[in-house]
Amino acid sequence: MGGIVKVYGMPMSTATSRVLMTLEEKEASYELVLVNILNGEHKHPDHLARNPFGQIPAFEDGSLMLFESRAVARYVAKKYESGTDLLRSGNLEEAALVDVWLDVEANHFNAPIYAISYQYVIVPRLFGGAPDEKVVEENTAKLEKVLDVYEERLSKSKYLAGDFFSLADLSHFPYIHRLLRTPKATLITSRPHVNAWWEAISSRPAYKKVAAGITFGD
Repeated sequence: MGGIVKVYGMPMSTATSRVLMTLEEKEASYELVLVNILNGEHKHPDHLARNPFGQIPAFEDGSLMLFESRAVARYVAKKYESGTDLLRSGNLEEAALVDVWLDVEANHFNAPIYAISYQYVIVPRLFGGAPDEKVVEENTAKLEKVLDVYEERLSKSKYLAGDFFSLADLSHFPYIHRLLRTPKATLITSRPHVNAWWEAISSRPAYKKVAAGITFGD
């Protein structure tokens, strides 16, 4: 498959930004095709043909159409030899650890940080409502336990899978970027090793480029 790949989404979307940062880390050429979820474009028939769940992003590489940002990110990481080695596929043990922490992000980290971010960012800005503090506090307690595990892990290595940046670290970028703009930022900043890990991620050129385009939720 040749040519420039297309990402259908918008930078404010956490899932879209995950794909964009992966493409930037791999130094890949791409076109971002705006699908504005604020006016319902993600539910239009042309987008449903790309993503039947009516979500963003969708990803087009020639005749191949993909959706689900984590799957797209893995595809991008495998497709391009240039840029950062995000999967460590040449080393079985390192690759296994990347997979472990990718699963941790998806299965333990994502749900509580999503719930907190939704209450503080989406509810007020899209619906004009007030955060449900009970939901916030319930999920804060859950996220604290997860981040305590991260703090222990990151006391032993600079990044989650080892002393190398990987897709496992990158996949945490969208929601931490958003969380740090809420009253719960201290969940990250109060843990020295977690905070140092985040500072390393957020100092990367790929992060800076993608984050600069995120205007919603900042």
